[in-house]
Amino acid sequence: MGKSKKLKVSKGEVRRSDLETQLEDDKFAKPTARVKAKRSRQDEDDEFVDSSLSKKILRLAGHQKRDEEGVEQDNPGPSDASLGTLEDFEDEFEDEMQGDDYCNKIELDEDEERTVDMFLNKDRKEQTCLADIVMAAIRSKQSDFEAVQSVNGGCQVQDIQPEVKELYQGVGKMLVKYRSGKLPKAFKIIPRLRNWEQMLLITEPENWSAAAVYQGTRIFASNLTEKMTQRFYNLVLLPRVRDDIAEYKRLNFHLYQALRKALFKPAAFMRGILIPLCESRDCTLREAIIIGSVLARNSIPSLHSGAAIMKIAELEYTGATSVFIRILLDKKYALPYRVTDALVFHFLRFGKDERQLPVLWHQSFLTFVQRYKNDISSEQRDALLDLLRTQNHHSISAEVRRELQSAQCKDLRASESEPMDQ
Repeated sequence: MGKSKKLKVSKGEVRRSDLETQLEDDKFAKPTARVKAKRSRQDEDDEFVDSSLSKKILRLAGHQKRDEEGVEQDNPGPSDASLGTLEDFEDEFEDEMQGDDYCNKIELDEDEERTVDMFLNKDRKEQTCLADIVMAAIRSKQSDFEAVQSVNGGCQVQDIQPEVKELYQGVGKMLVKYRSGKLPKAFKIIPRLRNWEQMLLITEPENWSAAAVYQGTRIFASNLTEKMTQRFYNLVLLPRVRDDIAEYKRLNFHLYQALRKALFKPAAFMRGILIPLCESRDCTLREAIIIGSVLARNSIPSLHSGAAIMKIAELEYTGATSVFIRILLDKKYALPYRVTDALVFHFLRFGKDERQLPVLWHQSFLTFVQRYKNDISSEQRDALLDLLRTQNHHSISAEVRRELQSAQCKDLRASESEPMDQ
């Protein structure tokens, strides 16, 4: 190795060492030459479009282009065909967003609707809402000022200060016009209050906007106990959903999302929405199909689904009952034998019924035997085959008979496995 060369330093110049230079440079941050390409999250989301939606957009664009060419040639004014196509596309897109694609599986003609109406309760009772319960508690409190009354297991009435009442009245006025954005803190703390139902009544939930109902469902489902959440679903969410369907013949998107968010607590959803809807015996098929699509599109624990099926099977029959049973059975859960036995007894009840059953009943019957034909006993299978003699459908009963005849019953499987074990 050669000798290291000495640095030549002039007399009037003082050179710093390399280490000193590095320490001096490290005191200050220097910009890097590399430039990062930032992209917003919205751009990433907008980069991809669903294939089915792309086909619809391209098809609509083609229709509009042909219509515009026809308008340029004839020049008669706006094309009615293009307007009709646009309305059809908007309806189809909104139906897809709300889960109405499931509704297309069940088509009813006028005769079928009349058949289903035979099983509805014509004497519809007025729905119990939150205002009725709280007002009943207030009237009971007026008769006895010394004790705090409790109505229906948890609605406690307390004296409210005028300032607090005025505050929540202002919150209610804000929720009437709410579309998006932050919610008042006074509204978020309602689930923590002991008299939360009374505070909720002051805000007048029947006048909330659909977006406010969705946000309220999120807050109450996350902060209330299961029993209190069930009361909120039954007293606030369910009446609002039914009124919206009755008025507009479809369900608002925010209310539909509120139903999906309500499944965050499945037990409260079943007890607060699904079971009361079936018990009322006035649930229309439109309501059943829309609420049923929420069940079809979301995951539900098998125990909650089995308990709901067992309860619905024991109720008095309506057309909505068959819709909910069919949707829950299509989830293909491994149901306990108690649930399958309840379903067998549910269908056997119609052995002596002389009324013409709707197609929905036969469809739910077919779904049951397709999914759980191997979970029934040979005695139950024979009873269901006898049922087909009285309740027969020209295009469905033959398939039901084939499924039952090919079933491997649970008692026969058990008898075949015993000699092998010995």
